[in-house]
Amino acid sequence: MVWRIRSKARWIVPSMASLRPPSISKDTFHCPPLSGFTSSLVGLPKRSLACSDPKNQLIYSAEAGENHSGLLPSVDRVDLFGEMKTRFLSFKKHKYLEEREHFRTLAEAQAPKFMVIACADSRVCPSNILGFQPGEAFIIRNVANLVPPLENGPSETNAALEFAVNTLQVCHRVFSLFTHTHTHMYHQVIGHSRCGGIETLMSMQDDDNSSFIHSWIIKAKTAKLRAKAAVPHLNFEQQCRHCERESINNSLMNLLTYPWIEERAKKDMLSIHGGYYDFLNCTFEKWDLDAKNSNVTEKGARYLVKDTMYWY
Repeated sequence: MVWRIRSKARWIVPSMASLRPPSISKDTFHCPPLSGFTSSLVGLPKRSLACSDPKNQLIYSAEAGENHSGLLPSVDRVDLFGEMKTRFLSFKKHKYLEEREHFRTLAEAQAPKFMVIACADSRVCPSNILGFQPGEAFIIRNVANLVPPLENGPSETNAALEFAVNTLQVCHRVFSLFTHTHTHMYHQVIGHSRCGGIETLMSMQDDDNSSFIHSWIIKAKTAKLRAKAAVPHLNFEQQCRHCERESINNSLMNLLTYPWIEERAKKDMLSIHGGYYDFLNCTFEKWDLDAKNSNVTEKGARYLVKDTMYWY
């Protein structure tokens, strides 16, 4: 079933002060176990590669004896890679060999229909959720599915954006996502519920500490300020859910800071979409950015969202 919601306009207010994070605890990115996710590949085993048992880990010991590498052997660890081998051979038999000509074509060149910017969270693989097949989607994954603005300088994410748009000429962007034709591009940015990166952003306090995660997550500070201003009466968890969506729209607007994206979007050669996956209820929300009526200035950014749809 699909529901549509009328357009709505929002304003993004520039951040006024920098945030510095506290020490990031080992539980910052704790993720509850999930079930029900299966591979989209035909005939592949459906068991997960569980690593929660300490016996499955590479263990270092100062008294490793004759094992000069310091790694204690583990039969379970061998079984883990044995299962990975089984999965690969199943992929080769049921996917590669049955579609040999397709994979030979892919070996020569790629022409993806979509470009997706999604979170690095292991629970929300875009290919698994949306059924992307080899060669169909150019996927960028990072913590909290962020798109930094042009003025932040070079990064792996904007290098991939430039390659996809200017070299591959991908047309649709999802969270960010792109779909390719030779005359139109589609871009989409995809976020998700219970995002550890957003929870870290929302819990950061002003202090003198710094870290790699702070330097990256702070790029979504505007989304944090908007979320706290919009729903100050809600509890922390509910504010995080709100910020997850604000962060997606913030990334959509950051796409327009790149001239070669904005130009194509204004000429209807490229479309930009947002998406939000709730993995607790297995629902998906998709919306479009009205690029012609959205703009980014030094005073802030105004974005207009349209054609919101729910898939459940």
